[in-house]
Amino acid sequence: MDAVVIAGGIPALGEPLYPYTQGQPKALLDVAGKPMVQWVLDALSGSSQVERVVMIGLGQESGLTCARPITYFPNQGGMLQNIVFGVKEVMAQTSSTTHVLLVSSDIPGIKPEIVDWVIHNAMRTDGDLYYHLITQAVMEKRYPGSKRTYTHLKDAPVCGGDMNVVAVRAVQANQAMWEQLIEARKNPLKQAAIIGFDTLLLLALRVLTVEQAVAKVTRRMGIDGRAVFCPYAEVGMDVDKPHQLELMRADLSK
Repeated sequence: MDAVVIAGGIPALGEPLYPYTQGQPKALLDVAGKPMVQWVLDALSGSSQVERVVMIGLGQESGLTCARPITYFPNQGGMLQNIVFGVKEVMAQTSSTTHVLLVSSDIPGIKPEIVDWVIHNAMRTDGDLYYHLITQAVMEKRYPGSKRTYTHLKDAPVCGGDMNVVAVRAVQANQAMWEQLIEARKNPLKQAAIIGFDTLLLLALRVLTVEQAVAKVTRRMGIDGRAVFCPYAEVGMDVDKPHQLELMRADLSK
C-alpha cells in the first residue's frame, strides 16, 4: 500500500507552537535529534506493507530520508486538498491502487509494527474508510498527562487517530462535508452538529455509541466507514501544543 504523508501545517502567529516554529513547517520541529516527520518516515520505511510514499507540504530540500521511493509536492492549500491531491498522485503512479494510507506528519511515536497493524487490519475487508479511535484509558496509560481532546461516547471517551486507511473511491465523495468535518476535527461537538442535530444531542447527553456514530456519519456521507479501536496510543498522539512537543521529545529521547 502507498502512503500519503500530510505535512503542510505551518503554525500562524498566536498559535501554540508558533514560538517553536517561527513561521517554519511544524513537521520539521526537532524531536529528540531529528525532524518530527523523519520519525514518521522511519516507521513507514521499516514497514513491510508500505511500497511508496507521497509527501505533501515539504520538498526535497528539507533533507529527509526514506527507504521507500518518495515524491515531494507543495502544500495544496488545506488538509482536504492535500489528501485529494495525494490520493490522485498515488493513482497516477499505480492505477490499480484501491486503498491509501493517510498519515499525519506530527505523530512521531509510530513504529513499523504499528503501521503494519493498521494496514493488515484494514485489508481484511473492503471498506471505504478505516478511522482509528484511541480510548482515554489507552492514551493515558501510554502518555500520562497528554491532555488530548476526547469525544465522550457511551462506550468510552475516545480521541481520533492520525493514521487511517481510505479507499480511493471515497475521497471524491461529498467533499464539502469532508472539508467541514476536517476543519472541525478538534471540536467533537461541532463535528456532531455538521452531521445532524440529533447526533449533537446524543453526543451532548453522552448516550451516543460508536456504532451509532459510525452509522450516522456513513449514511450522511454515503460511504462504508469503519471505526477501529486502536490499541496503539501512538496513532493518536499528535503534537499540537508545547507540552505535547516536550512530552514526545522526552519519550523519544529514551
